[in-house]
Amino acid sequence: MFRFLFLLFILVPIIEIALLIQVADVIGGFATIALVIVTAIFGAKLVRTQGMGALQNVQTQMAQGQMPAKELFTGLCVIIAGILLLTPGIMTDVFGFLLLTPAIRNKLAAGLASQATVRMSTGMQQGPTAFNQHTHAEPEPRKMSEPTTIDGEYERKD
Repeated sequence: MFRFLFLLFILVPIIEIALLIQVADVIGGFATIALVIVTAIFGAKLVRTQGMGALQNVQTQMAQGQMPAKELFTGLCVIIAGILLLTPGIMTDVFGFLLLTPAIRNKLAAGLASQATVRMSTGMQQGPTAFNQHTHAEPEPRKMSEPTTIDGEYERKD
């Protein structure tokens, strides 16, 4: 996990800088800066509207007594998209806008659900786990004839 994060924090800025230089060569420096600012503003508005919609859907599903798994995943994608869109750069904006697209989110959710199903089914077939290796000793039932004594101290303040 450390290697992944290290590469993420090193490679993403390098790619972003290279893309910004390439775009600045084509459309100019000020236009590139304006593009980054406009995508951040537009993305923030989209995140706000889709985030509020996802929150309302979660509340509706919970009020009906249903588990809002799809809506929670949508909310997570919207939060990640907001972070990516507010990060200056072109590649992060592209990934942020992709996460705001419902079709992409549905495909991503389906892929993650199939991976989770496979991992759960293979994990159950591997044998004993830490959860079922321990035997839980049943506590001995208390005898009803024994009185319960609580020892303590008190101080009266009048």
